[in-house]
Amino acid sequence: MSGLSQEEAFARIRLLRSPNIGPVSYRQLLRRFGTASAALAALPDLVKRGGGQYQAAPEERVTREIAAVRSAGARYLFHDSADYPPLLAELDSAPPILTYRGDLALARRPCVAIVGARNASAAAVKLARQFAADLAEAGMVVVSGLARGIDGAAHQAALNGGTVGVIASGIDVTYPPEHGDLQEAVAQRGLLLAEQPPGTEPLARHFPSRNRIIAGLAAGTVVVEAAPKSGSLITARLAGEAGREVMAVPGSPLEPRSQGCNELIREGAVLVQSAADVVELLSAFDGVPRSSLRESAAVFDAQAEELADTPADIAALLTTAPIGVDELIRQSGESPAAVQLALLELELAGRLVRHAAGRVSLVG
Repeated sequence: MSGLSQEEAFARIRLLRSPNIGPVSYRQLLRRFGTASAALAALPDLVKRGGGQYQAAPEERVTREIAAVRSAGARYLFHDSADYPPLLAELDSAPPILTYRGDLALARRPCVAIVGARNASAAAVKLARQFAADLAEAGMVVVSGLARGIDGAAHQAALNGGTVGVIASGIDVTYPPEHGDLQEAVAQRGLLLAEQPPGTEPLARHFPSRNRIIAGLAAGTVVVEAAPKSGSLITARLAGEAGREVMAVPGSPLEPRSQGCNELIREGAVLVQSAADVVELLSAFDGVPRSSLRESAAVFDAQAEELADTPADIAALLTTAPIGVDELIRQSGESPAAVQLALLELELAGRLVRHAAGRVSLVG
């Protein structure tokens, strides 16, 4: 397990599965206490200071999870492993722990995401296949979400060259059911990734989380066909927020399934009509997204001593309307470390919600 002792790996899984702990709070706890075992020991006091009641994930639950992962032929991937996908690691919301089957080396090669409508037109499905096959032939790994329509077509066409499937369920759950053979083929010949614990069915709230992983793995995202307000547009937005290229295939204004792509282009996405357009655009990608988790980690580490016992009184400044952490620091007059500690305590107590772009709010 990533060179970790079995005890620390177990503690990390237990920490992440505990209530109100997400990717950001997980990393902050590890930075502050050094190990997950130490963080678990400190949780009761932190939760109490935030105004909540402590409840860690039961050890028996973690034991069952590890057994299920092994039974599925999968393994754990921790955020600080040398094999962790480097572009995904740049997201401040990067999953601290993933489970996987297949070849992890694929996620370290140049990756491009192809996403689109589940109820895609025949023409769009054909185009997605062509894009994926040509991109794979050009040496790029195709990333998608194993959904119906565009996703499935992209995976199928890229199997021989390299493809990564990111699922919204546990690693041992197939969704949609008709993609059982395709999901197994991706696991055997490519790479299959899951953030949710084994046995988890794909609920609606899991898909945006899955989409951020797709966007985070790739240097750019291509949307082939998408209706307005579709999940594919969420993936494109997340790619843009991560500093990655957003590309879209134009379509007829008379076709509702093309409206999302046309809107993306109007808002600044790059119009692409072939895999060659994608390769040309991504050849200039420098691999340095605008927002770097490593930079924020360095700042947090530099302030570690301040974090000891001095959380700021931040709750009074928060409402249910999201506000940037930088603005909280400015208005409170406190150090960034003290504000971050206060936010951590509120999150552990279940009183804080983290939003995109570094914003936070009280639970509504």
